[in-house]
Amino acid sequence: MTTLDVLYFAWVRERIGLPRERVTTAAPTVAALVDELSAREPRYAAAFADRRALRVALDQDLADFDAPLAGVREVAFFPPMTGG
Repeated sequence: MTTLDVLYFAWVRERIGLPRERVTTAAPTVAALVDELSAREPRYAAAFADRRALRVALDQDLADFDAPLAGVREVAFFPPMTGG
């Protein structure tokens, strides 16, 4: 089991209702963590319903949903950024 700080930004935070939380998980990848979170409550399922509309960072580095969580301390979920 690993304990992670999970951060939510923009509309992800609004749907879940939390800016951050500490999560203990056995998930080996970001995708498995998302599956685990989505199964918690409908608000999580709504936030993660379309993974194509989300980006993820592991310890402040952009990553893919198939990235491993081994050694990671912080996971952040946010919508794609736009320039301007």
